[in-house]
Amino acid sequence: MEFKKFKAATVQTSPVFLNVEKTVDKAISFIKEASNNGAKLIAFPEVFIAGYPYWNWIMTPVQGSKWYEELYKNSVDVAGPEIKKLCLAAKDNDIHIVMGINERGKSYGEIYNTNLIIDNKGVIVGKHRKLVPTWAEKLTWSSGDGSSLKVYNTEIGPIGTLACGENTNTLARFTLLSQGELIHIANYISLPVAPPDYDMAEAIKIRAAAHSFEGKLFTIVSCSTVSQEIKDALRADVPNVDELLDRKSSAFSGFIGPNGAVIGQPLIDEEGMVYAEIDLAKCIQPKQMHDILGHYNRFDIFDLRVNTAPTRKITFIDNPEEFNKR
Repeated sequence: MEFKKFKAATVQTSPVFLNVEKTVDKAISFIKEASNNGAKLIAFPEVFIAGYPYWNWIMTPVQGSKWYEELYKNSVDVAGPEIKKLCLAAKDNDIHIVMGINERGKSYGEIYNTNLIIDNKGVIVGKHRKLVPTWAEKLTWSSGDGSSLKVYNTEIGPIGTLACGENTNTLARFTLLSQGELIHIANYISLPVAPPDYDMAEAIKIRAAAHSFEGKLFTIVSCSTVSQEIKDALRADVPNVDELLDRKSSAFSGFIGPNGAVIGQPLIDEEGMVYAEIDLAKCIQPKQMHDILGHYNRFDIFDLRVNTAPTRKITFIDNPEEFNKR
């Protein structure tokens, strides 16, 4: 068996707020830079295209409703021209991309928090929709289903991804591990409005370390930042926006190895891009001690069943007899 070695990059930055075209251009500049520096994989933050609904946390639902409308207008279709531009960038730069997007649903009240996995040939090999929007996020996003809880084989190795808070979902993480995941992309947003005693950057690191240590794999973390542009955009509705969205230790981006330890120097709050050398063979030896997918489990005691069928919201039936059978 061949276990790949490659260089990976992860980005910590803010989008161009609610501007899809300019955010895609910003992403491509990072993609080109990472490729020029030898990276074969680059990770981007949660809903990087084109922004996070911070208004859900600092406005009333009524105040935030107009911002939902703006977000819907600046959401994207997976088959749309903006994503095709990213696919071309992946192909031209021979690099794999994991990108967080606001995916427009078929209903105007439907947006999904989605992670795309694009391979180095420019093909979208995977699409994961966040299973459960966290807390105030329920005002914006619809829930995904089990059909996207998958690990995708690529030239560099098997990749899985979860967005932000769902990295605390033990069963979701176990489902990915059970499919042979060796590269996990965990993307986040900085959350300055957390409770006063909550260290967001440390919480992100703990979650990543737990998944890496339990599964004996590499976790790549990419987190967004809150830019001055975002605060200025929301200021008319929330005059004390700086007080609410300025906070240290709100963002963590970096790499965690199969032993649960941080690789290199992570980014804490600062914008930029960092790199790490990934050697997937290092995932093997630690499993001799603890392999929760094999000898270090009791499947005669524990049984996990996962519904991977896509949700069918509406079924059209044109045969009256068939309809009456229901």
